[in-house]
Amino acid sequence: MASTCDSLIEDIEDMVSFSDPTPQERQSIRKSIIPRSRKKKELMCNEELQADSLIPGTQKIWMKTWGCSHNSSDGEYMAGQLAASGYKMTDDPTEADLWLLNSCTVKNPAEDHFRNSIKKAQEQEKKVVVAGCVPQAQPRMDYLKGLSIIGVQQIDRVVEVVDEAVKGHSVRLLGQKKDGGRRLGGARLDLPKIRRNPLIEIISINTGCLNACTYCKTKHARGDLASYPIEELVERARQSFQEGVCEIWLTSEDTGAYGRDIGTDLPTLLWRLVEEIPEGAMLRLGMTNPPYILEHLEEMAKILNHPRVYAFLHVPVQSASDSVLMDMKREYCIDDFKRVVDFLKERVPGVTIATDIICGFPGETEEDFQETIDLVKCYRFPSLFINQFYPRPGTPAAKMEQVPAHVKKQRTKELSQLFHSYNPYDHKVGERQHVLVTEESFDAQYYVSHNKFYEQVLVPKRAEFKGKMIEVDIYEAGKHFMRGQPVEDSKPFTPSIAAPLQKGEVSGLMQADFNT
Repeated sequence: MASTCDSLIEDIEDMVSFSDPTPQERQSIRKSIIPRSRKKKELMCNEELQADSLIPGTQKIWMKTWGCSHNSSDGEYMAGQLAASGYKMTDDPTEADLWLLNSCTVKNPAEDHFRNSIKKAQEQEKKVVVAGCVPQAQPRMDYLKGLSIIGVQQIDRVVEVVDEAVKGHSVRLLGQKKDGGRRLGGARLDLPKIRRNPLIEIISINTGCLNACTYCKTKHARGDLASYPIEELVERARQSFQEGVCEIWLTSEDTGAYGRDIGTDLPTLLWRLVEEIPEGAMLRLGMTNPPYILEHLEEMAKILNHPRVYAFLHVPVQSASDSVLMDMKREYCIDDFKRVVDFLKERVPGVTIATDIICGFPGETEEDFQETIDLVKCYRFPSLFINQFYPRPGTPAAKMEQVPAHVKKQRTKELSQLFHSYNPYDHKVGERQHVLVTEESFDAQYYVSHNKFYEQVLVPKRAEFKGKMIEVDIYEAGKHFMRGQPVEDSKPFTPSIAAPLQKGEVSGLMQADFNT
């Protein structure tokens, strides 16, 4: 199901209020969402529907998602609604009747892959629906002509759009969701979804941000900050745990800014969520920019020390040069970033700080770049996302004087070599750790688990470990992982309060709703 839920979407045009019908109510009153394919089979046991049938809800759909965990969450919701309405999600693009492509606009290569996938689908005469940040930000691009589009806030209407696309119609939903004039965080959180990993729930706590970074195209798609109310987020977490989830990821374009538009803040939300987390289950906080986490450092340190919260924070610095940060309009100086890191390292022993760096931003001098090199040498970040600068169309940075391509490439290479010159986990060999096992490794040889600091620990692939908190002895360390041997006399602990859903099973609707 990896590719099935590999999709996402963004904002849309209908005006929705919280008094709207619930998904369960819509399931029974909206013809377009009745699982007609199942009823057909009941009435016509011996008759196969033809593959070229134009009856919506009978086709196979392949979904591909690029980009961040917010996109992944959107994709999971789209897959769930389509499956609940009778469509069959498939991992095989060749057998699909329609491709749902959920795009990312952060970098040129991601958009190139998206554009190439559209071309490939058209060559294979597949129906195409596009979603995500690319069409939301630039719906008039030539290669999107004639295609149906789901905006990033309109993912709750994916069934309508796909129904029309199946019939050969082009539909575009790109508006914002509002209630009483206030922009909402997006589609309802209680929609059906298919989790890519039944053990992990991804919750988007807000959309958009308060910044205006000069290189960012995502802002054009996701817009200004719009947060979900705390009660809705807490209820979503509660429901997830009732469906066997043992790990929750909070995601958004900037989690640190959460609540500023609705009179609350991130620590208030986190303390409420912590109350709902079962023993042994874990919460991972998503990316936060430095400006909005600065005023919450004391509370954030307490929260990251909580036994059911990973001591992990992703704080993108992008550059260690104040002049470059100013040109980026990042709204902080390098001392602000250092204050965040130093404070958390002191108050949360062992905390993992992940960061991002852009190499070759317009105007970056050798001296500027050297400051960034020095920052990495000082902090030796265990997780570092290195990005060569790509000018995104329509952004202020695209109009600035560019650093020559060969210089950008060389700086990216130099920083990558520095990052790979140190091993952050060597000193942990010999430690005994508790880890939560949630997934399978890419090579399918191990299970992947994480310790309190969200460091990756590979453990033996034994069925009884999946979804469990186990105790291991670390016997080997690599650049990005450790290997752990289960402690013999230690019994796996089950954090899930219910049996997890099966792979591909739809969350968010009672089974009775599918059969009515």
